[in-house]
Amino acid sequence: MAGLGRAGWGLHIAALSKLPDMYVVKAVADPGADRRQEAVTRLGCRSYDDFERFAADDDIDLIVIATPSHRHASQALTALANGKHVLIDKPFATSLKDADAVISAAQDAQRLALASQNLRFTADFIKVSQVLTSGVLGKLLQISIRRHAFRRRWDWQTLREHGGGILNNDASHVIDQVLVLLGQRSPAVFCSGRRSPLALGDAEDHAKIILTAPGWPLVDLELSSTCAFPQEQWLIYGACGSLTGGPSGLRWRYIDPLLLPPREVAERSTADRAYNTEDLPWTEEECSFPQETYGTSHVRMYQEIHRTMAGNEPAALDARTVRQQIAILDECHKMLLTEEA
Repeated sequence: MAGLGRAGWGLHIAALSKLPDMYVVKAVADPGADRRQEAVTRLGCRSYDDFERFAADDDIDLIVIATPSHRHASQALTALANGKHVLIDKPFATSLKDADAVISAAQDAQRLALASQNLRFTADFIKVSQVLTSGVLGKLLQISIRRHAFRRRWDWQTLREHGGGILNNDASHVIDQVLVLLGQRSPAVFCSGRRSPLALGDAEDHAKIILTAPGWPLVDLELSSTCAFPQEQWLIYGACGSLTGGPSGLRWRYIDPLLLPPREVAERSTADRAYNTEDLPWTEEECSFPQETYGTSHVRMYQEIHRTMAGNEPAALDARTVRQQIAILDECHKMLLTEEA
């Protein structure tokens, strides 16, 4: 484990500790002596304050990179050069150029470069995917995803030089979800962002992203640390119904078009001068996820990775599946810079 902060310690090692039959944490790397000692005491592992010596440890199969975002690509390249598989926390890289360098290095080294996209494994995303695959909502017209909060931040993730900002922190997740649901396409991108006084650094803490592509529904993504009235995370419009909800549960309602009486367009106004009305034969469904925590998705992710490393399944988290995500984020960052200019 490279990095023993919120993600490395609080999410990744917490998840690995639940899978002792699959993983053993052999070594950690972090600049903080107290954090390293805590890991040695609790995990019985080796510790390093130097990443290059850590990456050269012959007793390691997989290196998890959970360090600040701007270090992800360079550390992944060092790990791959030392013959290690790598799992890189989001964002996989802070530029498309860096992402391509890691993908190429992994191919040359014949090692896995995996993207830590744990939100592919949340209960709500799995269920959303199932509902869309069932077709009950009909032709999809729009997918809206919201990640709203109202909070101040003053950590390194508010600084551009460290790869901070809500695009890398949150949009990396939701763009990935969209590409998994709709397929790896190169959509047209619109992005607008702002930095509010709530963020003490220089990176954006509010962003709107619109993605369009032939055959796609309209994709509307909103990431904000400035919303005091958070909306439901999911709102999906289909020709036959809609879905809404979030991590705690989902609701969806839909109609069967075959149950509707035939209608014809009437050019003349109705007898009572009212809008057309009818009772629709709704089917309504819902589900809840009372036991879900954010860390649960990491456990599922590591179970998937173990199946991949055991050779039983293809690499669902292969870096090539996030290349388009990084390309979209690249465009978004360029648009924000243009806005500021």
